[in-house]
Amino acid sequence: MKFEAYEFVPGLIKGISELGFKRPTDIQYKSIPSILRGEDVLAVAQTGTGKTAAFAIPIINILHERKKRERRPDGIKCIVMVPTHELAMQLTEVFNQIGKYTQVRTFGIYGGVDQDPQIARLHERVDILIATPGRMFDLIAQGHLQVHRVEILILDEADHMLDLGFIKDIRDMTAKLPKRRQTLFFSATINKRIKQLAYSLIHQDAIRIQISPKDPVSKNVDHAVVFVEMDDKRFFLERLIQENPDSKILVFVRTKVRAERVAKAMDRVDIRSKTIHSGKEQAARTHVLEQFRSGEIQVLIATDVSARGIDIPDVEYVVNYDLPTDKAENYVHRIGRTGRAKKRGQAVSFCSKEERKYLEEIEQFINNKIEVIAISTSEYKDTILFSDNSDLSTIIQAIDEMEDRSRKKKKKRKN
Repeated sequence: MKFEAYEFVPGLIKGISELGFKRPTDIQYKSIPSILRGEDVLAVAQTGTGKTAAFAIPIINILHERKKRERRPDGIKCIVMVPTHELAMQLTEVFNQIGKYTQVRTFGIYGGVDQDPQIARLHERVDILIATPGRMFDLIAQGHLQVHRVEILILDEADHMLDLGFIKDIRDMTAKLPKRRQTLFFSATINKRIKQLAYSLIHQDAIRIQISPKDPVSKNVDHAVVFVEMDDKRFFLERLIQENPDSKILVFVRTKVRAERVAKAMDRVDIRSKTIHSGKEQAARTHVLEQFRSGEIQVLIATDVSARGIDIPDVEYVVNYDLPTDKAENYVHRIGRTGRAKKRGQAVSFCSKEERKYLEEIEQFINNKIEVIAISTSEYKDTILFSDNSDLSTIIQAIDEMEDRSRKKKKKRKN
């Protein structure tokens, strides 16, 4: 079935066509009819499967049709809540592209920037508001944002929204919304606790749509893990980058401090990289993402929150420099940045002995064993020895430590 077969308004069909969309993906095919009927939807699907368009397309069509009928078309009719600034900007762009030739206008608000221009824009006609919770609740409290005409509430990356502790604020806000409204939840993963919270906010007869529930990761991604000591990871990252000089590589680390340290380590060996995390100003984060999207920089080092849900084209490698330690499902969100649509991607994880338990949790969550890339002792030594990332004394120390570990393992096996 092609998009032209749907009874969408002509302007919407034109916007969809310009984006190169021809046929709906599975999540779009299953979600669009339910949303058009005004039903509440809880949708769980792999990253990179077109979740944003799954709700953007029908919502724009609904609001365009309603605007033609209503005598009082003023006021925000739909709020889309997202967890990060970057995702708010990305969704705003997608909505505006899809709805370019319709009467529906979309605007995004988020923290980290001056709120005055956002307030001024809210006084103009806005139909769909994309918002992060903090900035949205601030503007509601200040009286600049009115939500009493909202007819549709959407939570994108719903598990993360609720898991971040926004449930009380969300419930407080829903109390201000009209009782007759449509509520949509979209996410790549969702657990039992989050599901219960979601169902408490929507009608009991909500439609649940779940694509590939037993395989939460895309089949387009090849997974591999390398067992590397924590202090040696920088050498192996350098090697991976050097061996793939034309590839776009997204590296995930545990903390923002660690992100800066890894970037400095790469800089010492003349590998240009940038970092993105919550410690940076919004303007800097936006600029770095644009550089990575355009290919101006090939290596981006990120923390989980800052890269959640971001659609960056042509990422060939996602590197888990640090394995996710708080939730195994974060692995799914990380590797969802590659292998998007029909393109293949590579997910490589560096696992130290301290992280073995997290690897087991990830394998249980994705219902699969991750292929281990075996590295011989000589190859391990060579990776460290031929790195420019350290002076001679550091190299010798690293090799001595490695040989010591090897001797202890052999002794254990004999005993």
